[in-house]
Amino acid sequence: MVVGMSDDYRDPSGNTEAFRAFAAREQAPAPSATPAAPATNRMPLLIGGVVVAVVVVIVLVLALS
Repeated sequence: MVVGMSDDYRDPSGNTEAFRAFAAREQAPAPSATPAAPATNRMPLLIGGVVVAVVVVIVLVLALS
């Protein structure tokens, strides 16, 4: 004997209206309690990268000559 599923289906995710309210709340920007951090200056990082690249090239030239 095969017993069928009951016709009383309940959505496991809950109420559609509650989900829509949750989704709307997630999309809205949250008020920030702390001010945003100022943009950092990347110039020292760029200069450091160039210096490292130059040193690596010099070491390679000296090692291969």
